Amino acid sequence: MQIGMIGLGRMGASMVRRLLRGGHQCVVFNRSSKAVKALAQEGSVGASSLADLVKKLEKPRAIWMMIPGASVEKLIADILPHLEPGDILIDGGNSYYVDDIRIARELAARKIHYIDCGTSGGVMGLERGYCLMIGGPNEAVQRLEPVFKTLAPGVGDIPRTLGREKLGGTAEQGYLHCGPSGAGHFVKMVHNGIEYGMMAAYAEGMNILKHADVGKAERAADAETTPLRNPEEFQFDLDLRDIAEVWRRGSVIASWLLDLTAAALAKDPALAAFDGRVSDSGEGRWTIKAAIDEGVPAPVLSTALYSRFSSRGEAEFADKLLSAMRFEFGGHIEKSDDK
Repeated sequence: MQIGMIGLGRMGASMVRRLLRGGHQCVVFNRSSKAVKALAQEGSVGASSLADLVKKLEKPRAIWMMIPGASVEKLIADILPHLEPGDILIDGGNSYYVDDIRIARELAARKIHYIDCGTSGGVMGLERGYCLMIGGPNEAVQRLEPVFKTLAPGVGDIPRTLGREKLGGTAEQGYLHCGPSGAGHFVKMVHNGIEYGMMAAYAEGMNILKHADVGKAERAADAETTPLRNPEEFQFDLDLRDIAEVWRRGSVIASWLLDLTAAALAKDPALAAFDGRVSDSGEGRWTIKAAIDEGVPAPVLSTALYSRFSSRGEAEFADKLLSAMRFEFGGHIEKSDDK
């Protein structure tokens, strides 16, 4: 197929390369002409503007937007005057599914198809493939089937799920038409909420292991320090690199996230290259909102989201207020950070 790609960041550029390998023609545009030129040298057709990109695509056009969710509606407004009935716009980023429902309805009035495609795979997607969670009208999704099939990982060497042969469908190929407009990003939203929880579980567990030698350290004996009653029970010098590695081999908590954790620890056991400020791009928040609206409990995912807020210093005032209250009712003086 021929497809346009707007947004040539880490994922967008890798997706273009994977499509080129699969025999598709890609017309590419990015705010940075350097990124366009680099992919043109690899076989893409470069475009100098949105109008130029649309002009270089055969009708009916298919244009994939791989940009931050906050920029999607501005881009749609800019490109819309150049589009015609039958064209397809695909949002492959992490937009809010509620916005997808509205945008799809507005574009349908102009007879332009809109597909929301949750895309997971990160920087390794070029080689591994991308897990695609797709929402939108059947006709448009079916027309883009060759593109989805190329971007997705395929069955690969993952053992087949028992009983899957009776179900059929494309899920085991790594892409799925989840439902109407908004369904793709809804599924990706929850996927990212789960990701927050899994990451937090690994991080907290590893932190407990890291401090398993606390019994060897001298501890203050004062009213402000909880005593460690049995220091002999915390005398372990554990190698987190080896623990992450052994967990990868046959453990029930093995996963790709654990693979990445093991790789990070092998490179930098102290993680000195990181400050521990963890961002969130919105999906975790939207997942919790959906859980509230549905009346569904999600305490693990909620806690994982709040821990990200804390990592960015958003708990600083609350922590200061706790210290202030302790001082007011008990005259407690804050201890220094020295352990």
